[in-house]
Amino acid sequence: MDYRSAGVDVEAGRAFVDRIRTSVEATHRPEVVGGLGGFGGLIRLPEGLRKPLLVSGTDGVGTKLELAQEHNSHHNVGLDLVAMCVNDVITSGAEPLFFLDYMATGALSPDAMAEVVEGIADGCRQSGCALLGGETAEMPGFYPQGRYDLAGFCVAVVEEDNLIDGHRVQAGDSILGIASSGVHSNGFSLVRKILERCDAGAVSRFGPEQTGVIDALLKPTHLYGSLIRTLLAAGTPIHAMAHITGGGIPENLPRALPEGLRASVDQNSWPRPELFNWLKTQGDLQERDLWHTFNLGIGYCLILPESEVAGTRTLCKDSGFESWVIGQVIPATGPQEAPVLGLPA
Repeated sequence: MDYRSAGVDVEAGRAFVDRIRTSVEATHRPEVVGGLGGFGGLIRLPEGLRKPLLVSGTDGVGTKLELAQEHNSHHNVGLDLVAMCVNDVITSGAEPLFFLDYMATGALSPDAMAEVVEGIADGCRQSGCALLGGETAEMPGFYPQGRYDLAGFCVAVVEEDNLIDGHRVQAGDSILGIASSGVHSNGFSLVRKILERCDAGAVSRFGPEQTGVIDALLKPTHLYGSLIRTLLAAGTPIHAMAHITGGGIPENLPRALPEGLRASVDQNSWPRPELFNWLKTQGDLQERDLWHTFNLGIGYCLILPESEVAGTRTLCKDSGFESWVIGQVIPATGPQEAPVLGLPA
């Protein structure tokens, strides 16, 4: 017996690393030291920072991977992986420095794995962070043949004086919702049950435009890093930010608010994308479950002074993002367990 007969092809692994080398090295920032292949990635902190704080985050893509692998959408889940991590760390006003990925598979499929890494590298380039390293593990007998799982890790840096942590939020601040690209990477255990219930597949369509259901669901998560970089460079006084992920607006927006304040959100202040109406109808979902599972068209929130809203919306539009004033910050007068007003309880 040998390792290959046990299900692990070491030679294929080496070929895979050679194949992805160009994509990985294309993401490197000037601070990166050395290249691919060492036991650890090296990077310097950017020059000019007096009191740098490192901000870290980790995430995966969840069961969206199941649907993506069924429909060979490997590049897009690579983008999803970066977005789910980067969109978290930038809420503090930090600049993404580097990203690491972990892939585990039953048997290495070089083409599929290379597409994933190319998607990860694409997301890193868009976010301005280096893909500093990663790990690919072949685990035959543990994962089914042809299946893989992903995890990502991002580290960002921010000057301590520029940290955005919500302490400047005050009653009267506006809440600006930034459009999502769709479902993003949350709620797919429910999505897959709905698809099974209505027997929807690759040819299924919805809405007046007859959009493909699978195509819409597998659209990659928006990366908001370039937009936030543009806003901060323009001097936009952002008081807090929230990445709207699992749990939707009701569970994520309150995380950006200090004690004693709550969000008043008008659920009719932005157009709900038709995809979410289709999911509600096909899954016979209650409105509350819809709000607590999906982003419903708002992927990211900014909290800022009302006087800054018009200019910020213009910058968002110029950067290719739709935005809406979806509510405002008000004093908390009730229990903190229900901090978002105007939405289904």
